[in-house]
This record gives sequence, structure tokens and C-alpha cells, in this order.
Amino acid sequence: MTKLETGHLDGGPRELLAGLLPTLRAFAIPMRNRFRGITVREGALLRGPAGWGEFSPFAEYGPAESSRWLASAIESATAGWPAAVRTAVGVNVTVPALGPRAAHEIAARSGCRTAKVKVAEPGQGERDDVERVAAVRDALGPAGRIRVDANGGWDVPQAAAMLRRLGRFGLEYAEQPCATLGELARLRRLVDVPLAADESIRKASDPLTVRAAGAADIVVLKVAPLGGVRSALRVAAACGLPVVVSSAVESSVGLAAGVALAAALPALDYDCGLATMSLLTGDVTADPLVPAGGMLPVRRVEIDVQRLAAWECDPQRWCERALAAAEFLG
Repeated sequence: MTKLETGHLDGGPRELLAGLLPTLRAFAIPMRNRFRGITVREGALLRGPAGWGEFSPFAEYGPAESSRWLASAIESATAGWPAAVRTAVGVNVTVPALGPRAAHEIAARSGCRTAKVKVAEPGQGERDDVERVAAVRDALGPAGRIRVDANGGWDVPQAAAMLRRLGRFGLEYAEQPCATLGELARLRRLVDVPLAADESIRKASDPLTVRAAGAADIVVLKVAPLGGVRSALRVAAACGLPVVVSSAVESSVGLAAGVALAAALPALDYDCGLATMSLLTGDVTADPLVPAGGMLPVRRVEIDVQRLAAWECDPQRWCERALAAAEFLG
């Protein structure tokens, strides 16, 4: 059994990383539309005995926060993932904060029956959100499922008002409508729309406080920010709430870890936010993880040297970030 098969990094994460660094390949892939403030998705890939792992913390993340992403990459490359209990997972299409016509087109062509619609975009107004959600409802029809994601962009009164307005389109849930656990707990007493915690989980020093605060009905888990598949499974079990597995807009290598988490969960009641390859203009593999009929297969991903070469960039900065992050592990 390898050091990571128990889900622990004790005994030498820097030694494990040292063995992986010679394989590091860095990438920078343009995005089709601006998403969470970025237009290019950057990251690094590491290869170990179990396959490829992805280390792609966002630029603003320091070594401490990035260390969880590194732990996830090392797990993927060194230990692999727990056994799956399903061979495919249902996914939603992600609709960025675009105009109603573009939003309608994205939802309609996705083949998914669930859509996550971005709302509360800085610089946009409430009318933009209403028109976007209305367009997606039209694209999916009455049987389609819609969830909205505000990334903590509303205060409690605004969130309550907006969820009442958007509620007429039949919302499955609202993801992180407010920034803090206290705000989510107050909002939960004011609205009928179920609330999902995202940032409150992955950025918390103790992800389990969301349950203690009575702040959410659902938890959104992302593998890399939680330190890997095994770590995320422990958080899911301790929270005791329904789970939606989501991506951090990774390449297919990173997405595969998210699919592995969704496949290993004992119960999976909601479609997952893992159909995000459509947000990027390219990938590092010849066989991207893209949904068919609203489903993603559970499998490893191999990089394609020619595909990667189109997006490859200087690895030095990523080597330095990985080494700095490793100081916080162990």
C-alpha cells in the first residue's frame, strides 16, 4: 500500500513530490468566455505510478490553500482513487453570465437535462439574471432542472428577493447565494428554495461547520480544494448532507478526479457540475471528458503529447508553486 492509499500524506509529501516533479508539464488553455474573472485556465500535470494528476490552484491562491490542490494531484498520480459504485455520473451544463440568447443556445445544445446558471455577476443587474434563467428554462422545457450559482454575490435581503423572483422558473436549489455561513443560515429561514454551500465548504478551515451552522441543505464538493478524493469522501460522510460534486474548471485530467469522487459516493441524488470542458477551447487529451446524453463515464485520462503541446507553457513557475505548497503538507 502506498503512502496515499490511506488518504494520508504523513511521512514525506516533499519526497513524493520530488519523484513527480521531473514529469511536470504546465498548460495555459484559453476559455470560451470569461468565467470567475479569468479568460485563461492554467495549471500543471504530474505523472506517477497511478497515472496523471492535476495541480491547478487559481493564481490568487497562496501556498497554504494551494497545498490541498497539491495533495489531490499527488493522490491521483500516486495512489489512484477508491473503488467506484457506479460506471457513469449525471452532469449539469454550466451556463456563464451571458445574454439570454447565448444562454439558451448553451443549454439547448448541451444534451443535459440539468443546468447551473451563473447569477450575481459583477457589473450586471437583476434583470440580466432573470432573463438568463428564463431563457434556460425555455431551452430545457418544463421537465428540465435549473440551479443558480451566485458565488456569494448577494446579501441576505437581495438573495431572498431574487430567489423569490427566480423561484417561478422552478429552481432545484441555489448555490452559495451569500458569502458567509451566518448569512446562509439566516437566508435559509426566509426562502423555500434549498440552499447549497460551495465556497463555505472548500474555503473553510473546518468544512464541517456548515452543518453545525444549519446553513445549507446540500453541500457542493470539489476534489482539489478538499485535498483529494479520499479527503472529500470523509467530508461528505461527516457533513451528512446530499452532495453535488463540482469541478474547478480543470482539464480532463482534473475532471476525472471529480468523476471518481462522484462515482465513489454511496448516494448521488443530484447531477454533478462536471461538464465544464465546454468552457475551455481545448484539452490536454485526445479523448476529453465530455458528456453524452447528460452522463460522464468513470475513467482515467491519458494526455496526448500533441494536444498538450498546443497549450504548453514554461513549467518553472508551477514547479515553484508546487514546492511552496508542499511545505504546508505533512
